[in-house]
Amino acid sequence: MTARPKRIDLLGVATASGASVRGCGMGPEALRVAGLIEALIDLDHMVGDHGDLRRPQPEISTNPSSGRLPDERKSDVLSLAQRVSDAGLGILDEGHFPVFIGGDHSIAMGTVSAVARHCLPVGRPVHVLWIDAHADYNTPDTSPSGNLHGMPLALLCGEPGFDDSFTGDWLGRIDPRNVCIFGARSVDRDERRLVHARGVDVVDMRKIDQLGVVAALAKVIDRAKAAGAHLHVSFDVDSLDPAIAPGGGTLVPGGLTYREAHLMMEMLHDSGVVGSLDVVELNPFLDHGGKSATLLVDLVASLFGRSIMGEEPGPMEFASEQ
Repeated sequence: MTARPKRIDLLGVATASGASVRGCGMGPEALRVAGLIEALIDLDHMVGDHGDLRRPQPEISTNPSSGRLPDERKSDVLSLAQRVSDAGLGILDEGHFPVFIGGDHSIAMGTVSAVARHCLPVGRPVHVLWIDAHADYNTPDTSPSGNLHGMPLALLCGEPGFDDSFTGDWLGRIDPRNVCIFGARSVDRDERRLVHARGVDVVDMRKIDQLGVVAALAKVIDRAKAAGAHLHVSFDVDSLDPAIAPGGGTLVPGGLTYREAHLMMEMLHDSGVVGSLDVVELNPFLDHGGKSATLLVDLVASLFGRSIMGEEPGPMEFASEQ
């Protein structure tokens, strides 16, 4: 395959409607303040910034976002998912690399849909690397909390239990057998049954401890390469250990270390199969002096070619569309 550089297009999705804790709607701006655009430009990439999508300004209310009615929050999530899917499809069809910055993980309903819609006409497989402490494979019937940021993978993989409001031309589908949940350490009982039944690959922290990041991630990369797939990476801040990334609303002890996370990003860069990226669930309100935001910017820079020794990195090259 011939490789060619692509422009990186940032699209913020400023929402916390899918989550139970307010604050991650400020994530896109926090990443910009932490130097995301400058880091990419410093690596000689062309960067476009599409600004932020957000829900329409609500009427003034004394109710916090997390206390709004479930139907209102669902409407926000699905409206944004449609807009993200359409905007992301436009970026991909232009031949650019989309980086979606959230916002809670429900935005992946739109981001992964954009990738699936883009790849469908040419018959290109979509593989998803879901780097997260959680499986996010609940349905409205199985979810203990009802929060939509715990359901995107189930919706995208076609699980039953979602009503007609979750359908539309914006929604793309993926094969659950082409999904790898990486870094999991908090999976609900019914989720566990579903991911086993559907053939989702789950690389939990025990496997990472046993195999090491290199061996565990190499399998994911090799499989995507063999299939000629577009690999979408969806990175949740809570995949990282809270000691190094405290800025998330659903933190779980025992996550990826600083070097494990950077090594993953470096391997993904070297693979040449990554075609799109989510960075989600950063909550600046819970962060400590921008610690998590700065780390996420550094990790994104590693994915796009920053090297320890500072060799001429040049623009990241991606596999051409097939």
